[in-house]
Amino acid sequence: MKRKGPTEGLDSVLLHICCAPDASYGVPAMRERFRVTGFFFNPNIQPGEEFDRRLTATRVLAGHIPVSLIVAREGEEEWEAAVKGLEAEPERGRRCESCIRMRLARTAKEAKSLGIPAFSTVLTVSPKKDAAMVNRIGREEGEKAGVLFLEENMKKNDGFRKSVEATKRLGIYRQNYCGCRYSLDRDTPQRDTR
Repeated sequence: MKRKGPTEGLDSVLLHICCAPDASYGVPAMRERFRVTGFFFNPNIQPGEEFDRRLTATRVLAGHIPVSLIVAREGEEEWEAAVKGLEAEPERGRRCESCIRMRLARTAKEAKSLGIPAFSTVLTVSPKKDAAMVNRIGREEGEKAGVLFLEENMKKNDGFRKSVEATKRLGIYRQNYCGCRYSLDRDTPQRDTR
């Protein structure tokens, strides 16, 4: 007798979207298997003008794909508390882990409240994000919320390269730093790294 896999019969997913570039690959990849609802929850993105730029780019992308998009604008105080004392940590360090946990915990709770049985994230498209760490956090937060986390490593199959090509083709804003003010000064000399 064939055993059922965890995604067998699963038809929908709430997909955390950190930015349009990562979503330009992540959303179509997930849509090959599931009905996708995007969830833009990123209180880490600073300054406010940068948040607006990334949200606008995500809405433009959602019009091209198309995909329904839920936007949550609150959470700055919760983010500040989550990263307090970790300000000097490098990207991929403990601050990044705490930030990702906070955003994926909220995504898991949102999926549960919407009756969507699973959630995932496009964070693993970026070569600057540790997919194993992101997936571990997603599993843990999914278990807490009672929803399935779909593990992905979207860097595979040239996901990052394809995201760069898609944003250039569509003329979509591509940021040059992680998003939080602590990475702003350290990461801005680089271009097209997300």
